[in-house]
Parts: sequence; C-alpha cells; structure tokens
Amino acid sequence: MTRLLLLLSIFFISCSKKHKLQETIQLPHYPSSSGISYFKKQIYITGDDAKHLLILDSNYLIKDSVTLYSHTEYKIPKATKPDLECVTITATNKLLILGSGSSIPYRNTGWLIDPVTKQKDSLRLDTFYRRLKNNGLEEINIEGVCAIPGNIILSNRGNKTNRKNFLVLTRKDFWINQTDAPVTLIRVGANTDSTVFNGVSGLDYSNKSDRLLLTVSTEDTRNSIDDGTIGKSYLWIVENISAKKRWKAINPDKIIDLEDVDDRFKGQKVESVCILAESDNSITLLLAADNDNGSSTLFRVIISKE
Repeated sequence: MTRLLLLLSIFFISCSKKHKLQETIQLPHYPSSSGISYFKKQIYITGDDAKHLLILDSNYLIKDSVTLYSHTEYKIPKATKPDLECVTITATNKLLILGSGSSIPYRNTGWLIDPVTKQKDSLRLDTFYRRLKNNGLEEINIEGVCAIPGNIILSNRGNKTNRKNFLVLTRKDFWINQTDAPVTLIRVGANTDSTVFNGVSGLDYSNKSDRLLLTVSTEDTRNSIDDGTIGKSYLWIVENISAKKRWKAINPDKIIDLEDVDDRFKGQKVESVCILAESDNSITLLLAADNDNGSSTLFRVIISKE
C-alpha cells in the first residue's frame, strides 16, 4: 500500500509539473529589464530606465549594445526617464521600442532600430498616445507590444485604481501616420478580486499557432507612474487571436501561475516574454524580470501545450 501511494504521489506531481523552468540568467549590470524580443538568434532587451539596448547571443552572453541616451548616472532618474517598456520586430524587420506614455513629454517616445546596421531613428508618439486617451483609455501605460500579421498590438496596463487592461490593435506602421492610424481597444482579462490587480506587462505572438502570450503581474500601485510592492507573476495564453481582433473583450484561455512552475519565480516581477522555439507539443520562452533593484533576471521556460 505504501509503495502504491508513493507511485500515485509521483504521478500527480509529474502531471502538475508539465511546465518547466530550465534556466535562470542573471544580468547584474543591466537595470530594469522591461522588454524582450528574439530575432535571428539574438536577444534584444530594453530597460525602462536603461541608457542602452542590450543585445545577447543565443547562449545569453552579451554580444553588443546600442546607446540610446547619454547620461552620467547608471539609471536614468525616474522623473525624466523615457520608460521604454517594450520591444518587438516589425514587418520590415526593424526593432520597434516604445515608451509607456505615462508621463508627458519624457515617456511619449520610441525608437526604430535596424538590428543589422544598428541605425536608429527616434520617434515622437504624442499624437498617437493622445488619440488613445480620446478613444477611451483613462490612463496611458503602454507596457507590451508585438506584431501580428497586418497589425501591431499594444497592451495598456491598468492599476488598482483604474482596474482595466486593454489591448490596442492598430496598423503595422502606426507611427508613420499617427493621426489616421486605426485604433481598436479590446479589454483583456477580468479583475474581480478587489484586493489585487493583475496587470498586463508584456506580449509576444506565435505565428506558428496564432497564440497571443501575455505576461501579467500583481503590484501594489494605484497609478501608472509609481512602483509598488511586488506580488506574483503569471503567463496568460489567448488562443486564435486573429479571429478575435473585432471582439470587445477577451479572457485568457489558459492562466499559468509561474510560482507553481518553480519557486524561483517568488518575488519576481516578470515584465516581458519572447518565444525562442515552438514545437507541436511545447513552447520555449524567455521571460524578463525587473525587481526594482538595479539588476535584471531572465528565465528560460518550457510551456507544455497539453
């Protein structure tokens, strides 16, 4: 009987651990990782108060960087930081980096960077972010971006006062003509627990399976500017996102509590996600975490599709 109970216990533990944290990578000298993207075996990381874009190779070794701001301090001060929260690869194979828009004028900025030549062009996003407010976003706090066929999706994070997350669907080159670029708002995820707020912090899209992946975290903050006590982090998965572009609201089809995957996620504020590889059975992801302590951590995770 004891042997049978032991075997049953092992079986249920193995079933509950179908997702796996493979590796953690410490970046002690890169502050506040907030956006991450993977393209042609290179990893691109931006930090909300970092002075440069960090480039890693497929072995997670620092390969290069692109200076974005000249500043004497290690971290750009909060009052004037551009708050670059997200990065993605566009349809023209450029890196698109966006500021959160949560403070005018410093955070209404962005960059378009050629990953091959490192040529960079700065963007002003005042017109587009102003249109988002006019279309119904009470507070602008863009924290995620990804490209899907024909479109760009942004995520706007709410807080404990403004308890709504939104996806913003727009044209794949919206920054070129910000006055006329279409804007569709889709509310994502219901927050029914009044004691916590699950805020969307990052996005990536799977061309292989038409899945939208969202990193989500709880944080004790009541506005779009201030940091708060770090809570828990989750991964949300929305299936068949292309068929839901006209929906008014979307709930995740799957919610993964990252602390249930591995205890090493405790106390980690996961900010962003990128897809490294995908098979019929699983997706390999790289998650970026910022714990407000001047360093960054990456997590390589395998997520089962079962």
